[in-house]
Amino acid sequence: MTRTPSRSWDAIIVGAGHNGLVCGAYLAGAGKRVLILERRSVVGGAAVTEEFHPGFRNSVAAYTVSLLQPKVIADLDLHRHGLRVVPRRINNFLPLPDGGYLLAGAGRTRQQVAGFSARDAARLPAYEQRLEVFADVLRALALQPPPNVTEGGWWQALPELWRAGKLGRQLHTLDAGLRQELLDLFTISAAEYLDRWFESAPIKALFGFDGIVGNYASPYAPGTAYVLLHHVFGQSNGVKGAWGHAVGGMGAITQAMARAAEAAGAQIRVGSDVRQIIVEQGRATGVMLGSGEVLGARAIVANVNPKLLYERLIDPVHVPDATRERMAHWRCGSGTFRMNVALSRLPDFTALPGPGDHLTAGIIIAPSLQYMDRAWRDAQDFGWSRQPVVEVLIPSTLDDSLAPPGQHVASLFCQHVAPQLPDGRSWDDHREEVADLMIDTVERYAPGFSASVLGRQILSPLDLERSFGLVGGDIFHGALSLNQLFSARPMLGQADYRGAIPGLYLCGAGTHPGGGVTGAPGHNAAQVLAKDLGR
Repeated sequence: MTRTPSRSWDAIIVGAGHNGLVCGAYLAGAGKRVLILERRSVVGGAAVTEEFHPGFRNSVAAYTVSLLQPKVIADLDLHRHGLRVVPRRINNFLPLPDGGYLLAGAGRTRQQVAGFSARDAARLPAYEQRLEVFADVLRALALQPPPNVTEGGWWQALPELWRAGKLGRQLHTLDAGLRQELLDLFTISAAEYLDRWFESAPIKALFGFDGIVGNYASPYAPGTAYVLLHHVFGQSNGVKGAWGHAVGGMGAITQAMARAAEAAGAQIRVGSDVRQIIVEQGRATGVMLGSGEVLGARAIVANVNPKLLYERLIDPVHVPDATRERMAHWRCGSGTFRMNVALSRLPDFTALPGPGDHLTAGIIIAPSLQYMDRAWRDAQDFGWSRQPVVEVLIPSTLDDSLAPPGQHVASLFCQHVAPQLPDGRSWDDHREEVADLMIDTVERYAPGFSASVLGRQILSPLDLERSFGLVGGDIFHGALSLNQLFSARPMLGQADYRGAIPGLYLCGAGTHPGGGVTGAPGHNAAQVLAKDLGR
């Protein structure tokens, strides 16, 4: 039996990933007594920079910047706390098996597309404009709680009705055709949406990759069009849709957030493994650490996957039946296999030999939607795709602090692999085999790549779960499917960041608006908490 914790804190935040740090910084800035607890020896969750080979550092899991909310950057003054983001010189580079290629970036994409289809090049500006309209809608929705479907009476329902009405007014600014198309984007496949616009395989592959990245699905699966849209509502250094690199790696973002939180008065403790959230008389009142130490607070804030929260951190007797049922069916699993490699030299791509701006881009090895579909089907049948989808980033082309002079680091973000291998096999037994396959896949497009690898760090879905709490390797803390979005994230009645038990709150990527290094869930949860704690 745990002893009753004294409430020495206004809020205890479980998990010092980026959303936990953002939430803590806002709450501390509002004058609340905040303690942030982190199991690992370093803050940042999946957004960390570590040395993985002597002299080589890289972003371990999360690896690129675009979705981080400008408001969060400004409110926490992250630039003053050391954050510096530099843009990619090219957004994406798509090498093709026949030696061709497609480059995407400001002022380049249309001319590049014209080399494959004059019709597609003519339609590209309208497509980009259309997506920008929808991305603006998502940007407006990202920093506010969605309408929360509750079981209370009319008094509890009034704020939600007002919020729903406000949302309706925002959507009413779109004409009827655009509203219908936005609805389609939430339900149809990325392939179906792209087929409406384009005819050439490379341009559909370039855009379709955003529909399956971090998403264990075929681009022909319903719902992947929304995942595509989710990846384009970001911006970097004020440029909408642009991607960048945080100097010092993704850990530079979370280190700046930690400094902002501590400057505001929050306390952060690393090496503090929360084993249980204490519930007394129907209310969350504290946490018990692995050491046996008990800490109390007026509010307990979980920056973890909702499945971890309700199935591992709280005694099932305290979890309502509806929540337990929801979590039993909470779909996780990104199909992600993550690698970091130390390189003796830059890769040399057959399609575009030599150094150049294309090596600062996201290099996408997935030449068609059909290729992506086969990769997903193969992973379902075999456990991993034998011709996988690989995105290569070489951040040392933009940041020479990551590797020794003349040498480089690369991030390999690989799809598709099964979150759990079929036939009871363990990822521990196949990690190296699949890592070899990923290196060989890059080798086919950049001969000599294998020989340039000096060292590598390998993270299978199981490793991502063990290290960062990403259940099934799920980078989003739950799939971005229609039944797990907006008011249903993580479930109806908990969309306002208030958990299933009084005193319990959620601030992680398993809440609205979802995954990516955005800071939005942490921002939104802090606004709700500040209001509740001020009562």
